[in-house]
Amino acid sequence: MTIYKYGFDEFFREAFSAYEENEYQIGRVALEHKKMYRVWTENGELLCEVTGKFSFGAADREDYPAVGDWVVIKERVGEQRGTIHAVLPRKSKFSRKSAGLSTEEQIVAANVDTIFLVNSLNEDLNLRRLERYLLLSWESGANPVIVLTKADLCSSVQEKMAEVESVAMGVPIVSISVLEEKGIDSLKPYLLPGKTIALLGSSGVGKSTLINYLLGHEKQRVQDIRESDDKGKHTTTHRELILLPEGTVLIDTPGMRELQLWESNSGLSESFTDIEKAAEKCRFRDCSHDNEPGCAVIQQIEEGAISIARLNSYKKLLRELAYLDRKQDKRAQSEERKRWKKISAGIKHKRI
Repeated sequence: MTIYKYGFDEFFREAFSAYEENEYQIGRVALEHKKMYRVWTENGELLCEVTGKFSFGAADREDYPAVGDWVVIKERVGEQRGTIHAVLPRKSKFSRKSAGLSTEEQIVAANVDTIFLVNSLNEDLNLRRLERYLLLSWESGANPVIVLTKADLCSSVQEKMAEVESVAMGVPIVSISVLEEKGIDSLKPYLLPGKTIALLGSSGVGKSTLINYLLGHEKQRVQDIRESDDKGKHTTTHRELILLPEGTVLIDTPGMRELQLWESNSGLSESFTDIEKAAEKCRFRDCSHDNEPGCAVIQQIEEGAISIARLNSYKKLLRELAYLDRKQDKRAQSEERKRWKKISAGIKHKRI
């Protein structure tokens, strides 16, 4: 069945079984554009929209389909269109706080097995940004792999890889040069039929170049690096599923200018195991790792095992998560008031 090529498995089959008897179809969201969705199905690609009932029941942005989601649809025969009635439970999701001042979750990619965190080995390599990507990757439920591109432009690859290893303990790190066709074979263990890989990274790090190489033809437009700041230009403009010749599903994503955290407490522990393990040996349980006597983290910094920049990054992310928790709590209270107001209005209407 074609649908299995797109990553359909026993987990989703079991979730879909409740709908099968009612002439529903299963499909996977390949692209989203203003509440319209391109969905891969056994009958080809359909242009779909959610039902009115679905919209009414959707409390938050996260309730709507995201790229990579498996959805329950009914096809409108002869129109190449369909309606989405439900979203199946997600195995994983890479989320961030939506850009701007609102406190909403934005799902960047759903049902991902492996996340390729793509970073360039030129001057744009940023360890603090990589820490954020790793934190959200661990939280997503998918496995991160760091892909360092443009090795042909770097004269100190091993030195750069050592820097990355210092903030990515236990995470596979692969350096590649698409131009020189070096290191690509190291990605093959992850490029398996039916598996889904999301490519995440800033603009211009080489995601489009890598996709074109894996596809064997130029699907994504590639732009040169700006000489002024050594950064690539933005090429991808939307999230989209891409099926590789060997059967791997790729989720290409635009470069993210903002990467604000969303529910990443457990991811913080995965990303900063060195600091949290050291903190267990601090004299005081509530040690802030500033000037307290017997601070094991400060001792590690003095010995050169942990950098002060990494500790500052850890503290900054902790503050950001604490602020987000407060905002979400206020938002939850507001949503609850709205919900009861809606229920009360419905009861009054029935009485009339």
